[in-house]
Amino acid sequence: MAALFRRMMDALYLACVVVGVAAFVLISAIIPWAVFTRYVLNSAASWPEPLAVLLTIVLTFIGAAAAYRLNLHMNISYFADKLPKPWRALLDLVVQLLMALIATFMIVWGERLVEVTWHNTIADFPFLSVGVTYLPIPIGGVCLLLFVIERVLLGLPPDPIAHRQEAAPFE
Repeated sequence: MAALFRRMMDALYLACVVVGVAAFVLISAIIPWAVFTRYVLNSAASWPEPLAVLLTIVLTFIGAAAAYRLNLHMNISYFADKLPKPWRALLDLVVQLLMALIATFMIVWGERLVEVTWHNTIADFPFLSVGVTYLPIPIGGVCLLLFVIERVLLGLPPDPIAHRQEAAPFE
């Protein structure tokens, strides 16, 4: 059962990374287009900036969950590393419980935000519901909560890059 859960979290992690990278690539393409239309064509397009903001929301909440899974997020562990091993384990559990609380907050209040804004539209994209633009908040919260559960039950996942290098060395 643990192996199946780990594989499911691997698949979820991969989906988060693909969505985050796609958002980042699109942001990287949209912003130069906005600069080009404004300063070269002297006719600024109205859609690049709001679309870049929407993609940043996706990148922030979905990408952050992926970064958290592999411990790639910003953290300061200097003092925690100085603690005796049993205290570090307890502190890690407290941190995971606090992260679960944050994820739950994102799920509950993010869903309420989506619900409240579902029937509003964005001026630059009248076909797009404001609620849809906030969906990455509760979705990112669900991903984060699942990754927290994985850490508590199974520990940190193995590093996928180091794992690949062990499986197929370049010799």
